[in-house]
This record gives sequence, structure tokens and C-alpha cells, in this order.
Amino acid sequence: MNQEEIKQIIPHREPFILVDEVESMEGDTIVCYKNVTGEEDFFRGHFPSYPVMPGVLIVEALAQAGAISILSKDEFRGKIAFFGGIDKVRFKRQVVPGDRLRLEVTLTRMRGNVGFATGKATVNDDLAVSADIICVIGG
Repeated sequence: MNQEEIKQIIPHREPFILVDEVESMEGDTIVCYKNVTGEEDFFRGHFPSYPVMPGVLIVEALAQAGAISILSKDEFRGKIAFFGGIDKVRFKRQVVPGDRLRLEVTLTRMRGNVGFATGKATVNDDLAVSADIICVIGG
């Protein structure tokens, strides 16, 4: 799934859409990618002489991947997924221009309109960020 198809599922748009493509959605697991080019707006200020993707934006990318997964389900099509919370966030590796960020999110359970998931972001199989994510479905 390319970014234009992703935009049919989640409402995020430039400069805040942080998922470039979906590689697979099998069962409750989605695998997506963000190609970190160095042209992203956040690099103008984080940090001009040492560009590093902000960790909170990597967490946001994981949340967007989770939202794509949940909102692809028939019962949630056309809805919006909001952040409900994050837990156990760990930052292990810097993400820099030229990196291809792999986003893997597994939905662990749904309770009504609340989804619970675990996510990890990696670069070349090196863990960059891991987190437990809570999404609330609205709209």
C-alpha cells in the first residue's frame, strides 16, 4: 500500500504523515516503512548540524501504523484513531537521514473502541524505539 492509499484510511497529511508504505497486514500485525530522507521539516530545527529524527515522532509513526491497521477493519472504516496513551517507551538508537525505518505494530486486544498494541521501530534490524500504544477510535 502506497502513501496515497494510506491517506484513504488515516486523516494525516503532509508534513505530519509519517508512514510512506505498508508492506503487509497479516492477522493483527502490520509492517510499514518511513523513508527518512533528511528533507522532512523537523530536521530544520532538530538539529541543523546533527540531524536526528525526534523520538516522539518515531512513536507517532508507530501510532500511525497502528491506526492504519485498526482503521482497516470493517467496523472502524471511516473513523479516526486518537492517541489514548503510551507506555514502556524505550529509545535505543538514533534515526538519521538515509535510514529506512521499519515500523511493526501488533494489536494485542480491543476493548470496545480502545485498541492496545505493541510496536517496535527498527533500522537494519537494530531496535530504535519500542512502545506499548493505546488508540481510541472516534469520529
